[in-house]
Amino acid sequence: MLRARLRSAIIYALTSSIPVITAPTVLAETASPEAGAPSLAVTDLAEDENVEDVEHSEPRRGAPQSGESPVANTGKDRGPEPAPAPDKADTPRDIAPNIDLKEVAPRPEPKPEVTDGSGNEPEAVAPVPAESFTLLGKDILPGTATRLAWSPGIQIAGLSQITPVLVVNGVNQGPTLCLTGAVHGDELNGIEIVRRTLYDLNPEKLSGRIIGVPIVNLTGFQQGSRYLPDRRDLNRHFPGSPNGTLADRVAHSLFTKVIQHCDMLVDIHTGSLKRTNLPQLRADMNNPDVAEFTRGFDSMAVVHSTGSPGMLRTAATRAGIRTVTLEAGESLRIQEHQIDAGVNSLNSLMEKHGMISRMFVWGEPEPVYYDSTWIRAQHGGILFSEIKLGATVSEGEILGYVADPITNEQHPIRADTDGRVIGMAVDQVVMAGFAAFHIGTEAQIPGE
Repeated sequence: MLRARLRSAIIYALTSSIPVITAPTVLAETASPEAGAPSLAVTDLAEDENVEDVEHSEPRRGAPQSGESPVANTGKDRGPEPAPAPDKADTPRDIAPNIDLKEVAPRPEPKPEVTDGSGNEPEAVAPVPAESFTLLGKDILPGTATRLAWSPGIQIAGLSQITPVLVVNGVNQGPTLCLTGAVHGDELNGIEIVRRTLYDLNPEKLSGRIIGVPIVNLTGFQQGSRYLPDRRDLNRHFPGSPNGTLADRVAHSLFTKVIQHCDMLVDIHTGSLKRTNLPQLRADMNNPDVAEFTRGFDSMAVVHSTGSPGMLRTAATRAGIRTVTLEAGESLRIQEHQIDAGVNSLNSLMEKHGMISRMFVWGEPEPVYYDSTWIRAQHGGILFSEIKLGATVSEGEILGYVADPITNEQHPIRADTDGRVIGMAVDQVVMAGFAAFHIGTEAQIPGE
């Protein structure tokens, strides 16, 4: 009996000295964004990237000296590479359905009339058949068009909504062009530009592939809002983070699942805060690959802008993807003239890169506006414009005036340089310091 009691006492002493190991506390829901990640409050939101991006842009660097070569984007700053695809021999293929995005009659294609000087037509180079590729877990076969579903996984599982992704995979090999619209949910022109461009393509006559995301910011679009539900500007959070804010996670999901599959990207926007933009490209003309890329958009003006940190254009360019922003019109409106200009420029781009073959008449090239500036109102009141978007103006010319409805004072706003109005605010109530007119100064196109 005494021996049994002694054994029990020894066992109790040993077990009581062992530290209790508990499950780690779950911190995923309360963890703050990773170190260095931006966390913007409502009061920290930028006035307007259409204004801020231009005003804070680096000046265009001069031509390289003799013996020097331009520094091209070598891809050293590329973001994280997409995960390797699983071995298709071991995994059954999930093939995307081939659907007819739009019933259209085949367009007649022009026959080449160029000869080699001997009276005989040169031998055509046989196109290389395309291969299937995988996007969002689906295999898209050559010569097919389909709709896929992208979800950033930020909502309640039972209430999650998918964002449609349109894909056209041509029968022949070629580059991959991506089009994104409504990164800001109130920019409607871009949605329609992407839709019309994609639905008018015939995969049987396409070389390469087109990936279109008409509505990136679906929650903002449904609410008629520029921002995400947390009031953050999605176009300030690319390439994003899987563990950051809601905006970081949406940006990371889009960038890794879609954008990294692109060779070329056109991110389509409009003016904001009751501003409108002449159809134009925003491009970092210090990057020789991007500068050359802008030549494919037919008669569209180009504004030099290096881009701000967090912008989709900036992140994609750093990842080695030739990227421009296409600005067209104003938010919360559908504008046919602006949409037609955008669709025409994208058709021109595809024709330039050999993706489509159409009877295309090139327009007169627009100047590249390396230098541009926003002219601000110096007084508060009601803005009345005296000129129209796209007008050519001279230094000192009155662009509009601000009327004080109480004192009846009228304060003119004058151009501070010769140029063209490439963006402007619509008539509205303004405060002192409000960016009212965007003037572009004509510059020579590189290499000419």
